[in-house]
Amino acid sequence: MTRATSLPRALRPFSVGQYRLLVVALAASLLSAGAWLVAAVWQVVELGGTPVDLSFVAVGSSLGLVIAVLFGGVAADRIPQRRILIVVEIVRGAAFAVAAVLASTGVIEVWHIAVISFVLGVADGFFYPAYSAWLPAILPESQLLAANGVEGVLRPAVNQAAGPAIASLLIAVQGPWLAFAAVGALQVVAVVVLGVMRTTPVRRDPGEVVLHPVRQTFVDLRDGFRYLLSTRWLLATLVFSIVLVLIIMGPIEVLLPFAVKDQAGGGAGAFAIALGAFGLGGAVGSLTVASMRIPRRYLTLMILAWGVGSAPLAIIGVTSSLWVMVIALFLVGVLFDGAQVLWGTLLQRRVPPAMLGRVSSLDFFVSLALMPLSMAVAGPVGEAIGLAPAFLIAGLVPPLLAFATLAIARLGKDELSHPLEGHPDASQVTGAGAAAGFEAPVDERHGEGVAPVGDERAPAGEEPTGA
Repeated sequence: MTRATSLPRALRPFSVGQYRLLVVALAASLLSAGAWLVAAVWQVVELGGTPVDLSFVAVGSSLGLVIAVLFGGVAADRIPQRRILIVVEIVRGAAFAVAAVLASTGVIEVWHIAVISFVLGVADGFFYPAYSAWLPAILPESQLLAANGVEGVLRPAVNQAAGPAIASLLIAVQGPWLAFAAVGALQVVAVVVLGVMRTTPVRRDPGEVVLHPVRQTFVDLRDGFRYLLSTRWLLATLVFSIVLVLIIMGPIEVLLPFAVKDQAGGGAGAFAIALGAFGLGGAVGSLTVASMRIPRRYLTLMILAWGVGSAPLAIIGVTSSLWVMVIALFLVGVLFDGAQVLWGTLLQRRVPPAMLGRVSSLDFFVSLALMPLSMAVAGPVGEAIGLAPAFLIAGLVPPLLAFATLAIARLGKDELSHPLEGHPDASQVTGAGAAAGFEAPVDERHGEGVAPVGDERAPAGEEPTGA
């Protein structure tokens, strides 16, 4: 038995040295991002800022992310992803350092924080596609589900819990400037760890003609959208996700605090408990899916987990018990984040390697597209029809939408035609791919194999040379 196969399934990626380093860098980055959110908000409060000022800062971050993420996908398919991540972490560290200096000298203003938030949003727009595209070059396909599960656990544990807790402690000791300085130091850790990792070649289609960089950028963007529109399972899932975000994110982000206060009689502490249940559920769901094999009906289960997983939201509008709300949000978190782990793995398994950065950025982009609109209309809708009907819509419409998506897009037929690991059809690979435990990715528009270029993934259960 190899070292990898002797570990629990959820821990097998840690048998690869390069992945262990990547997780350290990811954890440092997530920790700093979580601490920044609290430190920036508290700095605005100390400056006498209003909710409008906080919105100004939030818009800066969102705007930078939306502007950059599509170009981040193009970069991830053209530039070695390790180099992109190093630059991103350096930029983030510099931004935090500037915030620390401005705050410690007493000259910081709200517009400074908004500009820094914009820069951090741009950096995040390059981070996600590069990380998502790099992971399949580090790990064998059989370990991608577990690796995405690890990320799904780290986000609530480190980004939503540990980061804010550290920031709160440092603010209590000295002030926001100390939290800014600390998150800048965390970026140094991320840069150093990424610096000792190996650069893996960018996996491009063989024989591709490269154009002038400016023209090539727009050609790559066009090809990314063309692939999205011509790949039915991908398009159907993203359309479903857009509508789902429109229906549920506003009630969760905007109406939930009022449900906790008006129906359950709770305050800020009760609201924190409710959000904590949602995050804890996400961690449990991510870890659970990471410990499993990819199911045969992966598209069906994923869509139903998102759709049916929204049903507990209907309870929030009609209950006056905080603990009922907590249980409902925990269940939503379990199903949502569990499905998200599966979704990230499907992108890495079914999208051609040369297209993965762009498709990951498109996924991120469309996921954000209607979120501001959802939050903008949730308040007026809640006031017009009441909390109970608003949460009833958020809980009952997504299951209907899920069943409609599966039927219209015929996703059940698609998943049976493209079985993944753990099923007899998925193992019918010959040649070097079979020996290594993975097959050449398939361009599903034409059904042609697209061999990875310079793929350095290790055979399943082995560690890459030099790790």
